[in-house]
Amino acid sequence: MHFYVMQGLNGLALGALLFILSAGFSLIFGLMRVANLSHGAYFMLGAYVGLTCIDRGYGFWAGVLAGGATVALLGGLVERLILRRLAGRPLQQVLVTLGIAFIIADACIWLWTGDPRPVPVPSGFEGVFRFQGFVFPKYRLFVVAVACALGLALWLLMERTRLGAMIRAGVDDMDMARAMGIRTSVLFTVVFCLGAALAGAGGVLAGPILSVYPGLDSDMLPLALVVVILGGVGSLGGAFLGSFIIGFIYSYGQALLPDLAYVILFLPMVLVLTLRPRGLMGRRTV
Repeated sequence: MHFYVMQGLNGLALGALLFILSAGFSLIFGLMRVANLSHGAYFMLGAYVGLTCIDRGYGFWAGVLAGGATVALLGGLVERLILRRLAGRPLQQVLVTLGIAFIIADACIWLWTGDPRPVPVPSGFEGVFRFQGFVFPKYRLFVVAVACALGLALWLLMERTRLGAMIRAGVDDMDMARAMGIRTSVLFTVVFCLGAALAGAGGVLAGPILSVYPGLDSDMLPLALVVVILGGVGSLGGAFLGSFIIGFIYSYGQALLPDLAYVILFLPMVLVLTLRPRGLMGRRTV
């Protein structure tokens, strides 16, 4: 019983990290119709930038801000200078983002070497939480709380602000959004920067749990892709639900059947998409 509870808590923490990563990915995918394959590299780059800030004595939270801001700036430049020139050519956009991912990965090895680097737990969240004989790190529970707070903040942004209304209009019907006078070029940049910032900050938040190492991007990107496709393209609610489903499946799969972990991970996605091609909470676009 103890084993299953602990794996469930680990799955909860992994699901929280996946939501922080995949929320922005889902918005970018839903609005721009671009499978941004550099999103995992943004996650890793943000983690390295945050680790550098921590090593220089600026503290963990400054590292989170620096990781998010640095990657947001990079994402804005990529969208403005590269992806915008390839508008309407999704295959070329996908290939370009894949190339950017390789460049970032090699640059990280060049700048930070190939050794895995642990990230210290921020002060105040060291130690464990004890309840009824169960012991679980406080920091992992904090990450779950952060993911829930982020989900609420993004929901308020999407449902209660003008920017959210424009994003939803663009996801549902881009041509009609343009006809209504929405400046889609600015909207693309804002959403891309937001998604990149979430990935960068999420990389720093994931550091105390996953550490920072070359290949972190390729480990996390497939999970984020599964989350977005399973939950529904452009759906924050679907990303939230899908993240925790994948977190539990992957956690139990790795523990119980490690040789079949990816089979266990992808098989539910295939079954769900067979029954609901648009994902669990995806909506029909016009």
